[in-house]
Amino acid sequence: MRRRTGATAPRTPRDTGPPPGLRTVTAGPDRADTCSAGPGPETVDADVPAAVGRTLVGVLGEQVARAAGVERTFARDVAARVARFTLDGGKRTRSQFLWWGLRACQDRPGAGDVETALRVAAAVELLQTCALIHDDAMDRSPLRRGRPAVHAAFAGQYATPDTAEAAGRFGTAAAVLTGDLALAWADDTVAGIELGAAAGPRVRHLWRAMRMEMVAGQYLDLYGQIAGSRSVALAVRTAYLKSARYSVERPLALGAALAGADEPTTRALGAAGRCAGVAFQFQDDLLGVFGDQERTGKPSGGDIREGKHTYLLAVGRARAVQRRDRAALALLDRCVGDSGLDAADLERVRAVLVATGAPGLVERRIHRLVARSIRHLDAAAPEPAAAARLRGLFASVAGLRTATGHPRPAARTGSASEPVPARADERGTV
Repeated sequence: MRRRTGATAPRTPRDTGPPPGLRTVTAGPDRADTCSAGPGPETVDADVPAAVGRTLVGVLGEQVARAAGVERTFARDVAARVARFTLDGGKRTRSQFLWWGLRACQDRPGAGDVETALRVAAAVELLQTCALIHDDAMDRSPLRRGRPAVHAAFAGQYATPDTAEAAGRFGTAAAVLTGDLALAWADDTVAGIELGAAAGPRVRHLWRAMRMEMVAGQYLDLYGQIAGSRSVALAVRTAYLKSARYSVERPLALGAALAGADEPTTRALGAAGRCAGVAFQFQDDLLGVFGDQERTGKPSGGDIREGKHTYLLAVGRARAVQRRDRAALALLDRCVGDSGLDAADLERVRAVLVATGAPGLVERRIHRLVARSIRHLDAAAPEPAAAARLRGLFASVAGLRTATGHPRPAARTGSASEPVPARADERGTV
């Protein structure tokens, strides 16, 4: 936590006002009608994140106004922070998968379908806000998107030289409440959508499943650390629940459900999403160790310091065991999970992982998963324009230049010439 000197009283940070997007919105009963005049599908196609962002401005404007009616300090510190975090930053990746899942199954959605899809996407973005705020608090990660994480911002807002420790505890607790509010607003948003008799049960079933899977994946992430797991299978299962289902498969399925897709199409899209989603998490594992903080917005090497049980680390340990490399295992045992790990030891961990061939193995696995996701996508016989967008998204989340031809890894992490370990299938088992 950042400690300020010379402060004698808590300071309200500069960002406690309404988020920029909300300053132009008049909250009230008629606001939703003005903000949802109804973009056509081509408008959303041209810029999905912007279209979802406009819907979020309306949704959040209403919620922040309600919060102000409950309690002004709560509205300023907590509700406005949810809105600010949700509107300011993020690639809207899950919203894009939802939209292009809809478009893959429906050539020309009507105005009602477009508005419904944007509202569901807004709910997904609020669920992501909850996940990220809680994740940072649990991991004690100081940065998100290149700025102080929510728990760190709360602590900095109210810390004085004499209350730094208490402010840290306060920041974590306040971040938990902020994430809870984002989740409540996500549920409110879904509950307020008029869904047809066919789509309604499917969408609500998927929504319930996605929420629980998100929590299950996050718990396995924590469990792997406290249990000191070395299991490759557990690392894959965690990736499957934490990213594959929540980030790609379920958003695609929501889009398909809104489009009224048949069962074979839905299954094929789901399989494509599972493969791409696992590749997404494996790429995130690489970035967590080898990524550039300027690009990722998070401290480089954070996964090592936090002792994350990632697929990359599990494979690295397995390779060291196979080679009977006791020096490598001793270094990993000493350094992984050391929150105070210095830059020199972090570089040694990176070197050991490269020497085992683990980064190259993970990169090769990412390539195969993306190729498999394309085959499943093709089996769904999607609309051509939507299929092209989905291929691009699959490549993007996996850190590849393209999903066809000869994709290039996003980071140089060593040779990929080592034998590949046991393959995990699309259901998160080995």
